Amino acid sequence: MQIKRASFLTKLVVLALLIAASVGLLRMQERITQAEADRDEQRLKVAQQTQINADLQDAVENSDDPERQADIARDKLGLAAPGEKVIIFTD
Repeated sequence: MQIKRASFLTKLVVLALLIAASVGLLRMQERITQAEADRDEQRLKVAQQTQINADLQDAVENSDDPERQADIARDKLGLAAPGEKVIIFTD
């Protein structure tokens, strides 16, 4: 039985295919890494928006609370209750 060796051209083609496959895998890994980073960023945004929604829901559900109304009047509108004095500190 005689063993036939692969020609130089065959070896060159196999090498080229291996290089192309390696480059393709490296590019795919880069895309996967970027997709994972994008996914993590989107998860963070969802968590932040969920917290904002919960805060807004709480504000709506407790909008008739007199203490909450007084806090809003003081903090956002700068109002004061009768007999209350407002002191503003400046730098």
